[in-house]
This record gives sequence, structure tokens and C-alpha cells, in this order.
Amino acid sequence: MRRVFLIDTDTASDDAVALIMALKSPAVDVAAITVVAGNVGVDQACRNALYTAELCGSSVAVFRGAEAPLARPLEDASWFHGRDGMGDHGYPAPSRRVEPLGAADAMVETAEKFPGLTVVTLGPLTNIALALKRKPDLPRLIGRCVVMGGAPCCEGNVTPAAEFNIWCDPEAARIVFRSGLRMEMVGWQLCRGAAALDLQDIERIKAMGTPLGNFAIECNSTAQAAYLEQTGEHGICLPDPVAMAMALDPTIGTGWSEHYVDIETSGDLTRGMTVVDRLNVAGNARNRRVWNELLRGSPNVKVWWSLDVGKWKAALSVALAEH
Repeated sequence: MRRVFLIDTDTASDDAVALIMALKSPAVDVAAITVVAGNVGVDQACRNALYTAELCGSSVAVFRGAEAPLARPLEDASWFHGRDGMGDHGYPAPSRRVEPLGAADAMVETAEKFPGLTVVTLGPLTNIALALKRKPDLPRLIGRCVVMGGAPCCEGNVTPAAEFNIWCDPEAARIVFRSGLRMEMVGWQLCRGAAALDLQDIERIKAMGTPLGNFAIECNSTAQAAYLEQTGEHGICLPDPVAMAMALDPTIGTGWSEHYVDIETSGDLTRGMTVVDRLNVAGNARNRRVWNELLRGSPNVKVWWSLDVGKWKAALSVALAEH
């Protein structure tokens, strides 16, 4: 039986590759794509999602969501992905338009229609937070929520403490992380190092000569240059496709553990930090007395720590080999 996915995305270059992986997978049906402001403004992100779906020959419904974070102005990542989020290559406008229903309402309707579905989030969690406000018992309808976001116990990519998706709307992230959803966190660190596409990987994908393979490399050209500037590492890091690969096939992940995770919303230096109680210190009697109001103690998130790099890259290649 094919699994049902709902994908929430701030569609830019790596999101587009993640969408390709899901839309081309024989194992899942993508029931809806909801779009949120993040990497780029929400209208541009909608355009990018529709364009990518058309490349895949998909007529999946796309729903426009939040234009800005819950309590802050939007600060996008166009410096990383290009002004249009897709490397500024002038891709044509899609032929379809978004659906009239808003993203948060679409999430609720889709979850009610397909109870037990998998939600994969590739951007800030604003739409999910708004859907939870509309339907507080939404978590009972969602079987699995795979979140690309966070930097568990390591450096971030927008500040030393935070990863962009969580940093962009930390208030929404806090609502979602505290909601009771069965959450899995795929942090930014998993797309780095050997998991990034190196120059040989890039040439191998180009050599396939497929439209999707060529698009995946081309639309990430600005991101490739920005990643080198940001980290000193050559290649293309693909956090959203890594998260999608693990949503499609959890055996790609090789190490995980469950912990209490919360989001910092007010720290001057730590806004958007994913605070992971990795040593479960909240379970210590003394710490419960000292930090009772801060550390609730019950594990609420499955945190992925490692993945099978070969398996991840093979899954990407299979998706991009489609003509």
C-alpha cells in the first residue's frame, strides 16, 4: 500500500530536489503540497513548487500558506538560493495556479481525509503551527512528522546556535515541538561532510543527461557557491532531500535517539536554537527541582544523528534518473 505524504515547503533549490524525490517515488502518494514563506516569499515559493511539480508531470494540489512568521518579519535566504530561490536561471512561469484554500486549512482537511499520513516539513513551521491552532487534536491524525530543521548539539547555518528553518519562526517551532506530534528531527548537520554532493557526484548526475538531474544541479548553482562561502566546503549540501530520503526510507538513517527538545525564542545569541536534552538531565531529581519550568523531561522528538551516505546518494540518483 502506498503511503500518503503531505509536504510543507518554502520551495527553493534544495526543496525542489526533495519534491522530485517524493513525486517520483513509487512508494508514496503526495496528497498535497503546502507552501510557506521562508527561503523566499510565499508567492515565489508557490511558483517554484508548481514549476517543480510540472517538471515531474504531477498535478498535485499546491496551497498557499503563511506570508510571514507568527511574530516576526520575514528574513529570507535569497542570499543563499538566489532572488527567485532557484539560482536565478529564469525558469518559466508554471501553467497552474495554487488552490483557493489556505495551507493551514488544507493540512487539516488532508489529515482528516488520510488519517495516519506522513507530514514532511522542509521550511519554517508556521503553517503547521497555524493548523494546530485550528485543530488542536491534529497530532492524533498524523502518523509521522519528519522535520528538516534544527542543529542538535552542533553549530547552525544562520547563527552559531541555530538552523534557518527553526530560526526563521522560532515561535511556530516551539508550538509544533510542544504539540504532541510524533516528530523526527533531521538536522542540518546530516547534509554536510560526506553527505554533501561532491564534485564527482555532481558530474555523475550531469552525465545521466536527464531533465530532472540537470535541473537539480542547475537550480542549486547559487547554493553551491554560497555553501562554499559559508563553510569552506566544496559541493552542494541538500538538507531537504536528505530529510525526504529518510522520510521515504527510514533505513537510510543509521543512528537516532529520543529526547526532550524545545526551542529558544528569546535569547539574544540563541534565537531558534534546538535545545536537545541529549543526556536526559531533566530526568535527574535535582535538575527537576532546579529547571522544572524549563525542562519538562519527557522525550518528545526522535533525533536522527547519522545516516548511510551511500544509501542516501543512491536514493537521490534513482529519483533524478527519471526521464
